[in-house]
Amino acid sequence: MFKINPLLIENIRIAVRSIRANAIRSFLTVFIIAFGIMALVGILTAIDAIKNTLNREFSLMGANSFAIVQRDVQVRQFGRQERRLNDPNITYQQAREFKERYTFPAIVAISGHVSGMTTVKYGTEKTNPNIDVWGVDENDVLTSGREIEKGRNFTTDEIEMAKHVTILGAEVARKLFKTNEDPIGKVVSIANGKYRVIGIFKEKGSSFGGWDRICLIPVTNARQYFPNPNQTYRINIKPIDAQLYEIAMQEAEGLFRIIRRLKPSDESDFSLEASNSISQMLINNIRLVTLAATLIGIITLFGAAIGLMNIMLVSVTERTTEIGIRKAIGAKASTILQQFLIEAIIIGQLGGVVGIFLGIGIGNMVSLIMGGKFIIPWVWILTGVFLCLVVSLVSGMFPAQKAAKVDPIVSLRYE
Repeated sequence: MFKINPLLIENIRIAVRSIRANAIRSFLTVFIIAFGIMALVGILTAIDAIKNTLNREFSLMGANSFAIVQRDVQVRQFGRQERRLNDPNITYQQAREFKERYTFPAIVAISGHVSGMTTVKYGTEKTNPNIDVWGVDENDVLTSGREIEKGRNFTTDEIEMAKHVTILGAEVARKLFKTNEDPIGKVVSIANGKYRVIGIFKEKGSSFGGWDRICLIPVTNARQYFPNPNQTYRINIKPIDAQLYEIAMQEAEGLFRIIRRLKPSDESDFSLEASNSISQMLINNIRLVTLAATLIGIITLFGAAIGLMNIMLVSVTERTTEIGIRKAIGAKASTILQQFLIEAIIIGQLGGVVGIFLGIGIGNMVSLIMGGKFIIPWVWILTGVFLCLVVSLVSGMFPAQKAAKVDPIVSLRYE
């Protein structure tokens, strides 16, 4: 049967009494360690929460979907000269042809950005001139992941006949209509046109406010009343079977190359944009923040280690007579070493526990502000406990060795 060493229990009791006897000093050391762990666990918990929020929100922005878009401006070097190459726009005719010819089991939607500086009016109420207006077809809502809270989606007839109907974002509807007023069926002014409201999108929240400041109108209506010779269109594709995602992308790229009349040796002059590409880009940028937060936490813990070592050295000096008495009655050097190491470990772990709780609280506060969920970062909790143990052992080893080497005769005469 497992039996605990009585000397270990006695050393734990002595360590606890010593910590209580120097409560203020011990408290300050615990606080320093707790602050370091709080900085590390808190920031990293907040970053994990932000990553979870980004993944969740962007997955809703067309989960398992991808898009064919105009390729970004390319800069190529010809000899000693650099030339900016503007790839051709995706025209409405090309987008329509793709939608008609793409036989892969998927939902295909066409959309085009009309303006990002539009004012929407209803009666005496109007929005700021920062509303995004998009021309879309009847499948856009299905592929983009937007949810309609009130009303309905566009019909095929409304798209084909370029009807003056619109679906408003939650922020736009809240600005124009009173709380008890039903927006469905009301007529609003978008730029110089009158549009009947047929739907209101579910609110996404402040972290993705652009989704709430939006107005969708039929793409055919946008082409007729908001003509733009440089208009480029976006083709969203959402495979019916998510497991065929990669195959669907390959089929889409091959078909659109044919529509663009590209030769087999030609490079594709358009881009395929995955639904999670933006979130992955943001998460990659957050890694720099994670690195900075980790360095801040480690530097703070380094300061805490110095503070803990200092308090242990002071404790050894103050208790020289006590050490001498223990050695005089038979205590071994290893027993004294163990006593002071246990004291350092207790202080370190107390600081770690306090820091972990504070860090989880602060990190999840950021998560809740961003509309995320409460998370328990087990990885960072275990990391915090391990770091506190390392800090305690490193900081306590030198003072403990100093105490273990004290000469009992000299220590009994110490004042």
